[in-house]
Amino acid sequence: MNGKWFKFYKKQGKVAKQAHIGFPEGSYEREMGKEGFFGPVSHFYHSHKHTGWSHFEGDIRPRAFDANLFGSQQSTPWDAHVLMKNNSVKIRFMQMDQSMNHLVRNADGDDLLFFHQGTAELFCDYGHLTIKEGDYLMLPKGTMWRLEMDNPCQILMIEATNGHYTSPDKGLLGPNAIVDNAVYRTPEINGEFKAQYSEKDTTVFVKRLQKLSTIKYPFNPLDAIGWQGDLMPLALNWRDISPVMSHRFHVPPSAHTTFLGNRFVVCTFVPRLFETDPEALKVPFYHNNDDYDEVLFYHSGNFFSRDNIHPGMITLHPTGFTHGPHPKAMNNAFTQKNTMTEEVAVMIDTRDPLEVCDAAEQVEWADYVNSWNE
Repeated sequence: MNGKWFKFYKKQGKVAKQAHIGFPEGSYEREMGKEGFFGPVSHFYHSHKHTGWSHFEGDIRPRAFDANLFGSQQSTPWDAHVLMKNNSVKIRFMQMDQSMNHLVRNADGDDLLFFHQGTAELFCDYGHLTIKEGDYLMLPKGTMWRLEMDNPCQILMIEATNGHYTSPDKGLLGPNAIVDNAVYRTPEINGEFKAQYSEKDTTVFVKRLQKLSTIKYPFNPLDAIGWQGDLMPLALNWRDISPVMSHRFHVPPSAHTTFLGNRFVVCTFVPRLFETDPEALKVPFYHNNDDYDEVLFYHSGNFFSRDNIHPGMITLHPTGFTHGPHPKAMNNAFTQKNTMTEEVAVMIDTRDPLEVCDAAEQVEWADYVNSWNE
């Protein structure tokens, strides 16, 4: 049976004319909605910040992790630290300083790699592609691949377990908005790829149901002389993303969606102009995200809504509590000294709760929950 949201609109007490603009004097806005930022929504205007807790205990506390504290290197993606997971997604953090002398294949789902640091050469079924800092690399399920390191790499890996990555619907904005298809890069059967053809013994590690199988060949199976079709790996650098902006309205994170997974989304925050209307909110609004767990990986820049956060850190805001800007950021809610944001970050919103794994707990900043204290 299909249902519909209840559709009627009510107002009580003192409210703003519209969301995120011109709050009643001395009030703080809080948004509560369904299905992330896609469903029905209400806005409350409070006399206190609902992040001003004096004590917080329990599983839904906000958490932060510092991936910079990982010291070990991995030789395969399947050795990478698993930070968080559910049935639809696995979030790993991989550090590699040596080229892979084998091939890997994920039979559990598509992989999305975000290169936080370093550059590498990708060799896969489809050919060769140079990968650089700030690149997303989407590898379809079943692709055989390896990386040759130009220098040490730190990589955020997001597995679409039992699922696929697709492109978000851009609706009224049209096909060339946010990410124009022209900026995606794909592997080529070029000189570098042909140079690695060989009759050398080659091992492929295949992951299926989180277990590894080993396949050995008396030749290098990356030996394609051609291919055609509309399924292929894609690379996208954050610098080629054109963010949605409004001079009057602080657009929600959903407007920055870059990839759609099965029951999760991956969004990218890149530098953009601040809102210019003097009454417009210029920081993320306080909100309850009661249907999605929110993960943020901080890549570079100045994270204007957060205190004591630096590149390489990861935060988790589970469903069920109000969160938003830190106090210092809220002091600049309507006035910013710069014209643009300076942050680059990857957000992963999951429809199902995430389990925090042991590796993440080893690099946790336990006092993050208290970082909203004024």
